[in-house]
Amino acid sequence: MIKLIHFADAHIDMARQGRRDPESGLPLRVLDFLKALDTIVDHAISTSADLVIFAGDAYRDRTPAPTYQREWGRRMMRLSDAGIETILLVGNHDLSPAVGRAHTLHEFDTLSVPYMHVVRKPVLLGPEQLGGVPVQVIGVPWMNRSSMLAVQGSSGTVEAVNQQIEEYLTHAIEEFLESLEPDLPAILTSHISVQGAMYGNERSVMLGRDMVLSPAIVKDKRLDYVALGHIHKHQDLNLDGHHPVVYPGSIERVDFGEIEDEKVFIEAYLEAGKQTTYKKIALNGRKFISETVQVSDPEKSQAQIMDAIPAENELQDAMFRLIVTYPREWEAMIDEEAIRRACELAFELHLIRRPISASRLRLPDDVIVGKMTHAELLEKYWETVETEPGEINVLARMADGIMESVQTGEETTGEKQ
Repeated sequence: MIKLIHFADAHIDMARQGRRDPESGLPLRVLDFLKALDTIVDHAISTSADLVIFAGDAYRDRTPAPTYQREWGRRMMRLSDAGIETILLVGNHDLSPAVGRAHTLHEFDTLSVPYMHVVRKPVLLGPEQLGGVPVQVIGVPWMNRSSMLAVQGSSGTVEAVNQQIEEYLTHAIEEFLESLEPDLPAILTSHISVQGAMYGNERSVMLGRDMVLSPAIVKDKRLDYVALGHIHKHQDLNLDGHHPVVYPGSIERVDFGEIEDEKVFIEAYLEAGKQTTYKKIALNGRKFISETVQVSDPEKSQAQIMDAIPAENELQDAMFRLIVTYPREWEAMIDEEAIRRACELAFELHLIRRPISASRLRLPDDVIVGKMTHAELLEKYWETVETEPGEINVLARMADGIMESVQTGEETTGEKQ
């Protein structure tokens, strides 16, 4: 029987701001991510795992600071020193969009670190590559559009290039499936979205800007386990099927969008001719708490807010978000300083104030909203929320700059994960 440890989406440099640890100099939130990574590495070593698969995204930044590279490297070297065969899959946050630039895991390849196998392109690894471990692993890393354009000469819209990448990866996987030895367990690992998977905000993965694999290819019965990365919500896409198809999720909560998500890594057991089983092992990361208050009484507004603050033992060292909604004219009745004092035991307080204006936007009967410019709509909005005239002028100039940069293509869009 083969014992596999599977995790993904470490993003150890995700939280680079905030309070720092006086001993290491690292942000305390970075230490949260590193503690989760230590838990996984410790478990793999202490339980004598046969194989570790990291399914992509070691960092958030494609050009991580040397300090974070050092911290990641220390933990991977512990696996190497223990003689554990380890597969490191290149994810979208590990890969520069510029063709020819090194990815963030390149040093493990360059220095030929023992027992470390970096997967930068689709590959089939067998026992001869994995130190004799009796398993076959199909590795499919993230492939960006610029690489596809350079290698395949692709062209067209973003959606068209994505489709070409999906077809290329599907074809590569199908060829590898044909090459599998029937007497050895087979694993597919990929950093990609699978259609039907759910993000942490419960939005179903649909075809679009993200590259998406068909569920049929990951549920092929020649496979015994599918080790996925890229989506931060833990889920098994094939609960009642022939084999597990698992996203372990991110190793620590990245933001409040993951507040309800459990954080785990996977220990799976594979044996030729038998059904693969696995268990999820909890990662006890930083606690996140969110409360929403709808202020309904001007004379009791502060009391209503204070009542929403958790007890001290629950608030201790937690990330706490307090969303306060109230009529704008009651603004002066809210004592923010008192709220912050009451939340001093929290690791961080995210106080979000949402004033509501009683007035509504009213337009003359002969004015059609669809024919108004962005600038005109914004000006009407600022008037509605009673913005000071001087502030309106500043905001209007900023809005004009943003609109101009978008129209000229100077603005770049962010990524999903």
